[in-house]
Amino acid sequence: MNIEKTKNLIRELLIEIGEDPDREGLIKTPERVAKAYEFLTQGYKQDVDEIMNKAIFSEKYDEMVIVKDIDFYSMCEHHMLPFFGKAHVAYIPNGKIIGLSKIPRLVDIFARRLQVQERLTQQIADTLNEYLKPDGVGVVIEAMHMCMMMRGVEKQNSIATTSAMHGSFKEDERTRNEFLRLINSSIR
Repeated sequence: MNIEKTKNLIRELLIEIGEDPDREGLIKTPERVAKAYEFLTQGYKQDVDEIMNKAIFSEKYDEMVIVKDIDFYSMCEHHMLPFFGKAHVAYIPNGKIIGLSKIPRLVDIFARRLQVQERLTQQIADTLNEYLKPDGVGVVIEAMHMCMMMRGVEKQNSIATTSAMHGSFKEDERTRNEFLRLINSSIR
């Protein structure tokens, strides 16, 4: 991302909406916004292959592995407004496991791009399925969308839920139900 070019674009946007980019409170706003967008879209520069391949291990474990309540923040590609929530990710190993911390990292790589929730959910599931070749993968994302809260329908308490299932999570109702029950349970 070209910070200088982005700063100029933000300065022009401030003028377009009727603001004075030279007033005291806005002088550094173009730079702040440019740096914020660089951070919020860093997923475009991150390498999934690097994250995944360095953390896959052989293991004879064949029960469900779940990392739930993964906080994430993303930007809606339609309005460039934030959406945020929790991702719940599970897989059943088939000879390979991944370091647990890599699952939230994977969520962040895809969340830190302009997104729609449906694609974000599918990308996480597809990537785990591709790299681990597990017996199954399940991903559920629950999110609140500022484009629905601040504008448009203005529904402040709406939560969108999406899911993506592969293998045994899609084909076996018992596996899917166990996953859904476990992500809704409070073990803490």
